[in-house]
Amino acid sequence: MGTQFKAHKISDSVFWVGAIDWTLADFHGYSTRGSTYNAYLVIDEKTVLIDTVKSGFFEEMMARVRSVIDPLKIDYIISNHSEMDHTGSLPETIAATEPDRVFASAAGAQNIPAHFHGNDRIVPVKEGQRLSLGGRSLRFMETKMIHWPDSMFAYLEEDRLLFSNDVFGMHWASSERYVDQIDPGVRDYEAAKYFANIFMPYSNLVGKLLEKMKTADLAPLTIAPDHGPIWRKEADIDMIMRKYAVWADPRPTLKAVIAYDTMWGSTAAMASAVAAGLESGGAHPKVMPLSLAHRSDIATELLDAGALLVGSSTLNGQMLPRIADLLTYLRGLKPRHLIAGAFGSYGWHPKAVSQIKEIFGELRLPMVGDAVEAKFVPTDDDLRRCLDYGKAVAARLRELAGSSN
Repeated sequence: MGTQFKAHKISDSVFWVGAIDWTLADFHGYSTRGSTYNAYLVIDEKTVLIDTVKSGFFEEMMARVRSVIDPLKIDYIISNHSEMDHTGSLPETIAATEPDRVFASAAGAQNIPAHFHGNDRIVPVKEGQRLSLGGRSLRFMETKMIHWPDSMFAYLEEDRLLFSNDVFGMHWASSERYVDQIDPGVRDYEAAKYFANIFMPYSNLVGKLLEKMKTADLAPLTIAPDHGPIWRKEADIDMIMRKYAVWADPRPTLKAVIAYDTMWGSTAAMASAVAAGLESGGAHPKVMPLSLAHRSDIATELLDAGALLVGSSTLNGQMLPRIADLLTYLRGLKPRHLIAGAFGSYGWHPKAVSQIKEIFGELRLPMVGDAVEAKFVPTDDDLRRCLDYGKAVAARLRELAGSSN
């Protein structure tokens, strides 16, 4: 069964034995174009399987393993992260391979049995601990809260190959195994989208991780994440390291994202006027109507933005549902580097704008001036106020961008 699935040889001793999920369209609210669940086989005097795959993809992974070795020759399994897209098939894999030991971080050794009751023989490893494979050794580095408490790296020292788990990954399905084989535009967008929707809440920790990698002498020639293609070119690795450093510590820019929803076009007209004001003030508006834009694409655009402006009409005393959905999502991502603005129309009584402002307060995003509201269809005066509002936001963005230079 599954004889069409073959391992991909990364080096003489390392093989990709993961699975491709062509159908994944949503990952916890993040819209995806499929994904891969990457697992890796390291063959030395001891043979190690690094991570497994999501439940339902076990046979695909095992077929790839069998194309290289008898699965019963696997001595160790390493679980770098206990989330179910990496461990969903772990119990089946343990049963099929009968490894001597299964290793995880200290937190992983607690979390895995909580997922799979009865699988409580996980051996915890410590920060900096080495595991000898014979001619090679793996060194472990904890990456707590990037993005779970149990996350860790495994570094194949002699090969300078980093098994980075979720870090430096992409949710993107492809038959190409390497970053340099895919379109640079796809590479840049999917890497940014992954960071924005997975790591944005932990940006300060990502910056610390990059410094920790330097001090721990982790200078990989290859980065093998658990989602998406593998990084093997020095220029590409340098580029993604620089991007992670920038994304982890964003500086003010002149880009302003306008996310809005509308009932009868009034709030849409206000959004257009705000955008015109931003542009005339020297800013760069990115207008994203929620009838077309997904919440995770808006989050991606915020990664290099300086401002977020949200517009909604009022429905039954509430902001529109798609706006509530977006702001709930952003509550979890916790963007901290933005200034904010709100606008919208109403009929019976205004509510949406005040609710948007309340969430901005929870997110600690400073508002620029007063929000702009219009009753039913905006008048020419209302639209002039929207234009002026956009200019005011642009002026503030110019101040912030200038002060960061």
